[in-house]
Amino acid sequence: MSFSYLRQLPSPGEIKTQYPLSERLTKIKKERDAQISDILTGKDDRFLVIIGPCSADSEDPVCEYVNRLARVQEKVKERLLLVPRVYTNKPRTTGDGYKGIASQPDPEKAPDMIAGLISMRKMQLRAMEESGLTPADEMLYPENWEYVSDLLSYVAIGARSVEDQQHRLTVSGFDVASGMKNPTSGDFSVMLNSVYAAQHPHHFTFRGYEVETTGNKLTHVVLRGAVSKHGNTVQNYHYEDIIRLADMYEERDLANPAAVIDSNHSNSGKKYEEQTRIVKEVMHNRQICPAIKKLVKGLMIESYLEPGCQKIGDHVYGKSITDPCLGWEDSERLIYDIAETC
Repeated sequence: MSFSYLRQLPSPGEIKTQYPLSERLTKIKKERDAQISDILTGKDDRFLVIIGPCSADSEDPVCEYVNRLARVQEKVKERLLLVPRVYTNKPRTTGDGYKGIASQPDPEKAPDMIAGLISMRKMQLRAMEESGLTPADEMLYPENWEYVSDLLSYVAIGARSVEDQQHRLTVSGFDVASGMKNPTSGDFSVMLNSVYAAQHPHHFTFRGYEVETTGNKLTHVVLRGAVSKHGNTVQNYHYEDIIRLADMYEERDLANPAAVIDSNHSNSGKKYEEQTRIVKEVMHNRQICPAIKKLVKGLMIESYLEPGCQKIGDHVYGKSITDPCLGWEDSERLIYDIAETC
């Protein structure tokens, strides 16, 4: 037998009962969900900035980062809505390596899925409680949705998941903004097909149930760059790329056309310091082109307390153990620059 069934996981209901969301935070989340919706649908002309660590690997530095972000949010609230990245699952191309706190609460120890589910929820709850900000996460495993469905204000579907049927159908049942990244090939048609699928109702199986969904009209695209057949990174944040995307949106029956630009990953070639330049180019293009300003509603930025990245076991507080990130000083300055130019 290929599978060894180790133990049954607690249900989402059990985890939520153990670590409940307070009435105060429920109200805050409802308000922030509505604000994000209004930005994506054009009712609010503020700009989204989804920013934070590549992987939220440790509760204390992540919560410190989010608390700092909350203080900046107060200063830019008229222009920007900041959404902290509290990413609890890390995609792995080959399957090797640290897979995120939801799988491995201690990156130096063996995986522990039950402890991971608890650590994931506790960290996101604490970040919300201390900061008043509601988080974004990548839904790498669709069946994890119900463990955090009452916490997240934004969900991303990654480049390697966006072509998967179960991801597309599951997003159609989400009630929050959901960004579908372009696949690693860079094919815009694949990405837009995933948006179409997620925006419409579906009938399928989910977590052992037969379910129906109503469709998620807040599903939109995220441009994160691509990889060529020769293994080279290919950027898709430039003026011409976004104009082409706008034209393709026009050709399809999609609600609420919107794009978020990911400034790292293949757009930066994982050269994290390039994110500042990329962000400034995107903001410049929004200034000079009404079509781009109308379509591009936000940015994704990978940022942590300390710049760069480290190996697991180096124990530098607030430094990424996965992809390299901008440090706090550069990130804070960049947020203010975005606010001035949006």
